[in-house]
Amino acid sequence: MKSGFFTVMLHISLLLLFVFQGVGSEKRSIITLSCSKENDLYQSLIKSKIKCERYDTPEEAINYAAINSGVMILAEGYPEKPTFVDLALLSKAKEKNLKIYIEFPSSLAGLKIGKPRIASLERVVVSSDSLRGLRKMQILAFHDCHYTTVISENPLLVVSKVAGFDMAVYGLNKDSTFSAILFELPQDRIMVSTTKLSQFIKARYAPAKGMQVIWSYLIRWIGNDSTKTPLLVWNPAVHPTYPASEKLKPEAGRLAIQRGIDWHIKSKMVLNEQGWEEYKKLWNLNDSNMHTTVKAINNAAPQPKAGPGDGSYGVLEGIASNILPDGSQPTRWWLRSDSNGESSLSFALRWKMDGDTKSKQIAQNLLDWLYFKSGLFQNDPDKSNYGLLLWAPGQAQALYQDNDIKAILGCMGTSAILGTNKWDEVLVKDILGNFRTTGINGFRGGRIENPDLLRLGWQKYWNAPTILYQPHYEAWTWASYLWLYDKTKWEPLLERTRMAITMMMKAYPNNWRWTNGIQQERGRMLLPLSWLIRVDDRPEYRAWLKTIASDIERCQDNSGAIREELGVLDHGDMAPCTSNEQYGSGEAPLIQENGDCVSDLLYTCNFTSLGLHEAYAATGDEQYKRMGDKLSEFLIRIQVKSEKHSEVDGGWFRAFDYRQWEYWGSNADSGWGAWSIETGWTQAWIPTVLAMRELRINLWDLTKTSKAGSGFETIRKQMIPDELIKNMKYVK
Repeated sequence: MKSGFFTVMLHISLLLLFVFQGVGSEKRSIITLSCSKENDLYQSLIKSKIKCERYDTPEEAINYAAINSGVMILAEGYPEKPTFVDLALLSKAKEKNLKIYIEFPSSLAGLKIGKPRIASLERVVVSSDSLRGLRKMQILAFHDCHYTTVISENPLLVVSKVAGFDMAVYGLNKDSTFSAILFELPQDRIMVSTTKLSQFIKARYAPAKGMQVIWSYLIRWIGNDSTKTPLLVWNPAVHPTYPASEKLKPEAGRLAIQRGIDWHIKSKMVLNEQGWEEYKKLWNLNDSNMHTTVKAINNAAPQPKAGPGDGSYGVLEGIASNILPDGSQPTRWWLRSDSNGESSLSFALRWKMDGDTKSKQIAQNLLDWLYFKSGLFQNDPDKSNYGLLLWAPGQAQALYQDNDIKAILGCMGTSAILGTNKWDEVLVKDILGNFRTTGINGFRGGRIENPDLLRLGWQKYWNAPTILYQPHYEAWTWASYLWLYDKTKWEPLLERTRMAITMMMKAYPNNWRWTNGIQQERGRMLLPLSWLIRVDDRPEYRAWLKTIASDIERCQDNSGAIREELGVLDHGDMAPCTSNEQYGSGEAPLIQENGDCVSDLLYTCNFTSLGLHEAYAATGDEQYKRMGDKLSEFLIRIQVKSEKHSEVDGGWFRAFDYRQWEYWGSNADSGWGAWSIETGWTQAWIPTVLAMRELRINLWDLTKTSKAGSGFETIRKQMIPDELIKNMKYVK
């Protein structure tokens, strides 16, 4: 009896020991990491309450890891130094039956690993069906991806140059060799990432859902766990100011304006004297070549070394789209004429709204720099470019009416807000400089080459039968002609403009040309139609305005976002890529095809916002107010918020995917990609319209009492003599 009892007790003890050992072993079955305390993955695992242990070196991690568990060796030397792991250490891992995940390796037994490369136009593409939650051929953004080159038979992710919005629409080129980004060596129980996946927060990888899927897969793989793994959670370094569903407080608009204007200061866009010297050095400019065309360079460079100025040396172009491994973005070093004029108005409105005296000073200084100090304004009456603005210091080739008009509108508004007539003369000259190079049908064309204008004379353009059914270039300039007509009653301004608008609207939509999309062309037409109603109100004009606005509203999401849309493809100047090779070779839309859920804040939403605001002021039609209200709320919500990156905090990126509520779009545009911020076009007009809404004013009524027309006849006779008016030609 005793021996039987002891035998049973011995079996129970051994069973309990086995159970306790199993429990202890299970407790040790956690993820072990070799990384710094600051590593994004490690911090996210802790935040997501996923059990892990961290060590400083691969040796420590493998030594202390439990048998049959997993070790993640993260790339601490990235991007300068690939990760080295000793073969003896991997042998030890194999003895302990460890699974190993390793990033950015310098070498691995049995693998031919090339030297690190930097992805330029290449993007990361999902190349397998194994990543459930990501589609095969889905595109991911691993910004400024440095990777060691490896060829793998069955990679999960590859890096390749592909076209598409969020899918590689033309697949992977069959005649190309792809470098793997993520792949498994099953015989060695090793998962390899040839880049640093674990800096997804710092380097702002996108989209966020894609990063969650990848890490869920890797955590399950490393932990031998087939059950559902909790999704990682983290706080993005850069994100929209408000969620899509959060109710905005009454002060949200005012705060967005203030942050939008403060962005210029925090990002050092407003140059001081030292910044101007940096600019000249970067472009190899001196007194002799300041107003000629110098050889173009890659103008994406670090921020100015010196602090911000007061507007006396202009405002830079903006922030480039490329995101560096530390999550920062370089500055675009142009002093564009349009950006300076536009920005003056947004600064002036900030002062009018809350009394910020610094903003008032900057507004005045920017216009003084543009028209009186920069040399960009052509003020020689003996030259055919009299009254026009050069594009930037060192860029005297092209004369864009589309650029001049933005400076003109800025000058109109700033003059009215500051209550001064100091820029009236140059304002009238700028409008007439464009008008006298506008042809007999009221169209001026996309651009005029400055050398051709000086050689051929302005009258050649005045008498030309130019027609361009493309509002991107023509429409806002017409608005300035209507504005000046209202101040002077000089009939040619109205006659040529009214004829051109009539022709444009009769050509809509099938004969319109479009730039990056037809949606922006519609948005540009709202302003001249609104101001045509101001000076010549007819039912026909109101019907045209209603047609354009209704076609835009058809693409307005419940969030207020306006979805980009392409027109007839053979009418597009900057159509989507038709091959992988074409990606990144020129200007391009944010979308690949109609239906892609993205808004464009460089070409569409910004200008449409002004058009809707002026349309409601001109007509009182509640449709335009409804659309404008929704669009403004959307713009307030998606303003960039970042505690880590002052160069983007308070800005508005070009692209926003309102379905994912994230900054995303095709980055095919060689100059202005999805993550760019443009100082004038975007960062001026959004705060400008928000401020006018806050102040309950509009640009037409704000400038109604302008005295710019008082000296008009003297300037007009000098620029467009009476004998030309008598013989003025029209084609009807």
